[in-house]
Amino acid sequence: MNDVRAEAAVDVEAREFSVARANAVALYTITRREVKRMLRIWTQTLIPPAITMTLYFVIFGRLIGSRIGSMHGFSYMQYIVPGLVMMSVITNSYGNITSSFFGSKFGRYVEELLASPMPSWVVLSGYVAGAVLRGLLVGAIVLVIALFFTSLHIAHPLVTISTVLLGSTIFSLAGFINAMFAKKFDDIAIVPTFVLTPLTYLGGVFYSVNALGSPWREVSLGNPILYMVNAFRYGVLGISDVAVWITYAVMLAFAIALAAVALTLLHRGVGLRS
Repeated sequence: MNDVRAEAAVDVEAREFSVARANAVALYTITRREVKRMLRIWTQTLIPPAITMTLYFVIFGRLIGSRIGSMHGFSYMQYIVPGLVMMSVITNSYGNITSSFFGSKFGRYVEELLASPMPSWVVLSGYVAGAVLRGLLVGAIVLVIALFFTSLHIAHPLVTISTVLLGSTIFSLAGFINAMFAKKFDDIAIVPTFVLTPLTYLGGVFYSVNALGSPWREVSLGNPILYMVNAFRYGVLGISDVAVWITYAVMLAFAIALAAVALTLLHRGVGLRS
């Protein structure tokens, strides 16, 4: 009897190992495809953000910043660098996953993913990983460009890295949800144009929220991007308009909520089986 139980336990462990290995291969495959897609069209995915951010540094940092002066003990150029890096990470993570996943719906090869034995979390994780990698790569490029205009010293490296990862993940998940509901290419441009862009510019990228009077300061605290920008600014410069623990609480709450929504929609096949 003990031998039979031991053999059954070994069989179960072998099946679990086989399933885990298959999921790892599937996750790696989706992520690799997303990365290869991004690098194949690097003139569209990497060069435009670099040029745009360079213009921001020249116009806002050099021309306007010279008239504004210092903010919280830093030059205006230094003050806006964390916000611009985070803005590039957010927009590129969001844009990557919306275009990629909607493209899979448009090309109908998403049906192969639905027909495969891959669990929903593997599909979601693969697409999110690809989007996060693009966000990190663009953010690194923008940070390198910023060093040509000003000097930076990373005050809290762990906060800096974790904030970028969380912010990129949050907007990758948001982009995935957008792509699931989108029925045409115009649908994936509505949210970035009318929601993401205003929230980004009003998220403390170019100014301190403490400079705003009431009730605009209180209204700004409802903007999730404000917390990401301030957490990243704290990581780079060591200053923040919001307590760091609050920024992490907000980011983790958004990440968990969006992941739950995305997994539920993907499991139900919302917008995929029509």
